[in-house]
Amino acid sequence: MLIAREDFCGVVNLASPNPLPNSEFMRALRRAWGIRFGLPNPNWLVEIGTWLMRTESELVLKSRRVVPGRLLAAGFQFLFPDWPSAAHDLVARSHQVSPRT
Repeated sequence: MLIAREDFCGVVNLASPNPLPNSEFMRALRRAWGIRFGLPNPNWLVEIGTWLMRTESELVLKSRRVVPGRLLAAGFQFLFPDWPSAAHDLVARSHQVSPRT
């Protein structure tokens, strides 16, 4: 667990050691949820959504390949080193949480 390591401090990128394009990310997420297909989001729709959320559309539309270099160099062991297995775990956990009444 990263937070318990006293020998490791400072800013780190909390990202998968195996980055992938958004289309593959969304495909794996849909598979985990059992959804067969997804509709594309046109840029104009993203612009409206980010305006409503009071954020920058560039944060959604621009692609960034982030690798957790410091974590890998420190020998950090990832519980889910790839997104498909992490997505399946997240979906399973979401089914375990009981809805609020």
